[in-house]
Amino acid sequence: MPNMLILGMGYTASRLASRLRAEGWQVTGVRRAADAEALAFDDDSGVRAAITQASHLLSSVPPEGEIDPVLTRYGTAIANASLLWTGYLSSTGVYGDAAGAWVDEGSPIRLGRRAARAQADADWGALRSDVRRFRLPGIYGPGRSALDRVTEGRAHRIDLPDQVFSRAHVDDIVAGVAASLHQGPAGIYNLSDDLPCAQNRLIEEACALLGRPLPPLLTLEEAQLSPMARSFYAENRRVANGRAKRLLGWSPRYPTYRDGLRACFDSSRREARSSLTPS
Repeated sequence: MPNMLILGMGYTASRLASRLRAEGWQVTGVRRAADAEALAFDDDSGVRAAITQASHLLSSVPPEGEIDPVLTRYGTAIANASLLWTGYLSSTGVYGDAAGAWVDEGSPIRLGRRAARAQADADWGALRSDVRRFRLPGIYGPGRSALDRVTEGRAHRIDLPDQVFSRAHVDDIVAGVAASLHQGPAGIYNLSDDLPCAQNRLIEEACALLGRPLPPLLTLEEAQLSPMARSFYAENRRVANGRAKRLLGWSPRYPTYRDGLRACFDSSRREARSSLTPS
């Protein structure tokens, strides 16, 4: 039985774990605090034993400050482990601002505000010869999409008409990682949808699906965004996904934000109806 160790059981990695378990994998998770399904990150002996026992290992843990906590604490153990496959969930943020141009896996890395992430990406690439680095754009899916921001009154439309971003539905990311378990060489893979667009388009589509009025169009100053949210608008790029399609045999089930938001909308409606059904 293949044994996957996942360090960092967040939104995306937890959905991957569910998929792998359904396919018969043994999955061990690691979180900050232990629970029924995961070890605690600080359980040094337990995590090191899990690394030794794993056939496959994935880290989804981002840098903290200037360091990658997984590499700092467990990097040597991972480098020396008898793994068949190693993966790291990185970010397309390592490409920095491309002024709206397309970027692919061969594009230069720009340090800037993502210096720690870029360094972690490079360090994982140098750790082992079998490492797959998945560079991910904005991630959305059930419970974490423009639909939720509109419903909760947190949606903004920012008056930046030339701003373009890429994104991916969480299940498409999971599918891409899962595909790499069976085919494709080690290396870098961008997992993004096929239609980069302005963030405002997502909000407008979500409002249309929900039958809600559009939020006002604001300048960055008027929106009073947090520093982190504001930094999102400091970059502008389109992310190409051709390498993953060619080498992994992967293609997004939700190739556009319209497809993905509609799936999220339909899922939430099914859940709502289910909750009203008498048991």
